[in-house]
Order: sequence, then C-alpha cells, then structure tokens
Amino acid sequence: MSPRAEQPVDWSGVQLHVVTGKGGTGKSTVAAALALALASTGKDVLLCEVEGRQGIARMFDVDPLPYEERRIARGLPDGDVSPGAVHALHIDAESALLEYLAMYYKLGRAGRALDRFGIIDFATTIAPGVRDVLLTGKVYEAARRNARHKGARRYDAIVLDAPPTGRITQFLNVNGELAGLAKVGPIKNQADTVMTLFRSPKTLVHLVTVLEEMPVQETADGIADLRDAKLPVGAVIVNLVRPRDLGHAALEAARSGDLDREQITADLQAAKLDVTHELVDALVAEARDHADRRALEDAQRLLVRDLDVPTAELPRLADGVDLGGLYELAALLEQQGLA
Repeated sequence: MSPRAEQPVDWSGVQLHVVTGKGGTGKSTVAAALALALASTGKDVLLCEVEGRQGIARMFDVDPLPYEERRIARGLPDGDVSPGAVHALHIDAESALLEYLAMYYKLGRAGRALDRFGIIDFATTIAPGVRDVLLTGKVYEAARRNARHKGARRYDAIVLDAPPTGRITQFLNVNGELAGLAKVGPIKNQADTVMTLFRSPKTLVHLVTVLEEMPVQETADGIADLRDAKLPVGAVIVNLVRPRDLGHAALEAARSGDLDREQITADLQAAKLDVTHELVDALVAEARDHADRRALEDAQRLLVRDLDVPTAELPRLADGVDLGGLYELAALLEQQGLA
C-alpha cells in the first residue's frame, strides 16, 4: 500500500521528519529505516532520539551514543545518486540544559557544578514542559545551522524518534505546555522559536501503527490532536504487516471450517510426514485463527485508509530487524515515496 494516488505528496522541502507511534508498533525501527532511506537519496541525515533508551545504538550495533553527533551508517547506492551519511544523536535533557546554560548564560564550569548539586535533575523533573523545550531545542538548533555556525555539521534532513503517540502533541506543542510556567524570558522565547519550525512546511509528523484496534484508534486520535494543535501530519506507516499467503476463497473456507481435510492429509503424506487426525485438526484450527486475524487486519486497514493521510506498509521480517533488515525496510519506504 503506497501513498494514496488521490493525495499526491511532494515532501522534497521537508527537513524535519518526526516519527511517533504507540509502544510496540516499532516506531524506532521505522525512524531508523526512514533515515537510511533519506540517506539513499543523497541526503546527509541526523537521526535523533530523546527517550533515553539508546535504541539507535542497539539497532545499528554501535557503542552507546554520547551527547554528540556520530556517523553510524551510509545510505544504499541509488543509480547515479551518491548516498549520504546517517549521523546519530542521543539527546538527554540534562546535557541539553548544561549546553543551554553555557550558550545563553555563559555558565560553563558553573553549570556543571549545578549538576553536581542535583539542580539540573530537579529542573528537568519538576517542570516537564521545560524538559521538552530543552529536548526539542536541540533538534531546532541542528535544523537551523547555516554558514555562520562554523565547524558545525549541517544536515539535509533530520529524523526524530519522538515520544509515543499519546504524548506527541504535548511534546511538540512546547509553547502551549509552558503557558503556566513561563510567560516571558529566554525559555519562553526558545519555545516560541521552536514552534516556528514545528508548524512550518519544513516539518512532518509521521505516525506508526500496526493493524490492531487500539493502535489504529490511537493513531486516529493522535492525528486529530496534532491537527487541533496546528502541527503538520505526514504519513501513517503500517508496520509489522504479515504475509498474505492465502487467497480470499481459501480464507473463507478456513473461517467456515470447510477446508478439504482429505487434501490436507494427502499433501502432508506427500511431504512424507506422519499424519494423524490430531495433526490435521490442529492445522485446520490454526488456519481458522489465521483467517480471523486476516479479517481483523483488513477491517483495520480500511480504517487507516479513511484517515485521509498518505499511507505506507512495511512487512514483519521473519528473522527480526538487524542492520540488513533496516536497509530492506528503507528501500521499501523509498519505493513508496516517503524519501
């Protein structure tokens, strides 16, 4: 299922791709694959994470990331296009606050002294809105680099592995979250500045889901919340899609219990297996469960199509997701127009 033909998309001007999704849908995997897909089109990409799990390091099989940008991969060659590189950045609120204090208040060593007294942890825990401003502010800084930022790497695209769908609007709508905490001052100014990027055509928020009732409903709610906050919605990426091995007629026969048991027995015997009634019964029951699951997935797929956003699908990889699997998923995203 590629981006819907009746909704042609041109995302060539998008610089920041925010990836969110309900826990368990594989949003971090999709974010990593999207970064590789963008790099395969020749772009230099920064892949950021803000949840403190070091998921990028595990997926790319590299050492845990510090609070600095490191190159971790290159995109795949794509015709005459020279692939770009993927750099990664693990953003934590404490390091971001120390950097903020050094930049705006010239507190270098003094800032680190505050950290020893626990004030940094207190500030980022007691005021979650401030924590989000610090995390998103670092993403904004990476996106807004130009020739004046000597020595700082500039990126064609940034992919942010963001918090889950249930918190994504609150996380991105930083100036709204600060309304009751800071009405003036540098933190409020930074929040307002960050919002100019998040609400601009240079940003898209992609939502990852699986074909199950709760994740699809949470995706629909997330889209509604993002639109209410005037935040730009990108694509819905349906992840972990199971292979479609049975046709419609076979699925109907499996659901109704009308499978040809004699044919099943003959096929098993042809494969030189020991056939028992219990084995055939178990296979028929498994086929019925598969058919029921397919019916549920097809119903959820229709709901996804009704969300009025471009959609794409990624398969469940039989051997799990390693670096080779990430490249496979990246190629599929690029084929479906997401890079």
